[in-house]
Amino acid sequence: MAATVDIAEMRKRQQAQNEEISTVSQAPGGNQRPNTCCFCWCCCCSCSCLTVRNEERGEHAGRPTHTTKMENIQIEEECQTPTVEEILSWSHNFDKMMKSLAGQNLFREFLRTEYSEENLLFWLACEDLKNEQNTKIVEDKARNIYEDYISILSSKEVSLDSRVREVINRNLLDPTAHMYEDAQLQIYTLMHRDSFPRFLNSHVYKSLLEGTEDSTTES
Repeated sequence: MAATVDIAEMRKRQQAQNEEISTVSQAPGGNQRPNTCCFCWCCCCSCSCLTVRNEERGEHAGRPTHTTKMENIQIEEECQTPTVEEILSWSHNFDKMMKSLAGQNLFREFLRTEYSEENLLFWLACEDLKNEQNTKIVEDKARNIYEDYISILSSKEVSLDSRVREVINRNLLDPTAHMYEDAQLQIYTLMHRDSFPRFLNSHVYKSLLEGTEDSTTES
């Protein structure tokens, strides 16, 4: 009889312990032991999520801006304000405007609005190269121009046809101060025929003209 009571008592205690464990595991924050497979999956998922988040942070983090080696050519230095006559003369003489420092500065300001500033920068870099006499410096500048404006990997690549590119690739084996003349002429023609007409109708050009006319009238 005593043995029967002991067995019944043990069963009650075991049942009570099981109910207590079940209650703890179901409660919020309960220390339930995870299933092995589920735990492995969660770890993999967490690692994947962490990797994605880190990649997203990297994508949205500030990236260093690319500045071309030839972009530091000083064309925005201080210069005399052009006269009304000079500004008006640019409207029918692209060559004259390109020979004027004030004209280059104003045209560059306009090209920025069209995201084609690299055309003028390339042309100026070629002009700078043609004035160089030192062979070593010529080689360095020629390769810099290629990396900045010719390479398809550059963010400032200018638009050139395949024939001109082939000539440049051959010339790059033995760089000279005049190796980019064909490419320079092609970009110059592009700016003249494509960008220049829009420049003359732009707010940039008209504002300078009107401002200069007003200053002349007041004086």
